Amino acid sequence: MSSPRIVVVGDVITDVVAVLAGPLATGSDTAATIRFSGGGQAANTAAWLAAQGAPVTLVAAVGADETGRERVAELDRVGVVCAVQRQEGYPTGTVVVLVHDGERTMVSQRGANLRLGADHVEAALAGAPDAGHLHLSAYTLLDAGSRGAGLRALAVARERGLTTSVDAASAAPLRRAGAAAFLAWVRDVDLLLVNADEATVLAGGLDPAAQGRALAAVARRVVVKRGAAGAVWVDRTGLVEAAPARGVPVVDVTGAGDAFAAGLITAWLAGAEPRAALSRAGDLGALAVSSVGARPAP
Repeated sequence: MSSPRIVVVGDVITDVVAVLAGPLATGSDTAATIRFSGGGQAANTAAWLAAQGAPVTLVAAVGADETGRERVAELDRVGVVCAVQRQEGYPTGTVVVLVHDGERTMVSQRGANLRLGADHVEAALAGAPDAGHLHLSAYTLLDAGSRGAGLRALAVARERGLTTSVDAASAAPLRRAGAAAFLAWVRDVDLLLVNADEATVLAGGLDPAAQGRALAAVARRVVVKRGAAGAVWVDRTGLVEAAPARGVPVVDVTGAGDAFAAGLITAWLAGAEPRAALSRAGDLGALAVSSVGARPAP
């Protein structure tokens, strides 16, 4: 049986990735290797899904500019079906990513991503009758301008009986939105992905298994991503599975969580048990951190 189409809703971004040669010299110069590439949590996840052969549609918004056309064209080339709004008067989003010593700091201009509309999301889902799963980047919920689109995506998925997953996106905007509001928005999703910082915002300073158990009161299954410490799966049956991270040299962590999400989702949709799904997710995450940039290597 063929895999169900996965519809990914969220952001398209131009990443300006600067891998710093040393600590950032505030007010002065710091040598770096700089690369321009496609980014955005949703777009990255869609690209990693396509690289595994999964049928995938990306629902997003870009500016009516050359940058937006480039971002869509590169996704088209790797097999992602793009249901993308072009917004006049708004630039395609851009993120400056500063990478040093295995960590990254992001400076963001959300741009046209803030204009993603609920009507467009509903129409795009209607245009994907073979869809079996919806994956939502929480940036869509955390940005007030696109929140209606994110909520409508989850509502339509429920109405159509699609399975659902949400990536919690980023700790700082989660903190601004508030844990209670966010957890209400994602209640009863099939799979919630959070990193260690996001888990702390949403569930407090507990150990990862306890954080997962707390969040499993909201989502049916929770995966806490812990970087080099691996990942933990918790579900409402009380099952707790932990998997170590792959020991690989870290070049750039940008997009690692998106690759991890793609591996986890495809394995889970194929019927893999939690440990095997975490293993597949870890494989893709390790591949992502081994090179510069957020997308699969050509």
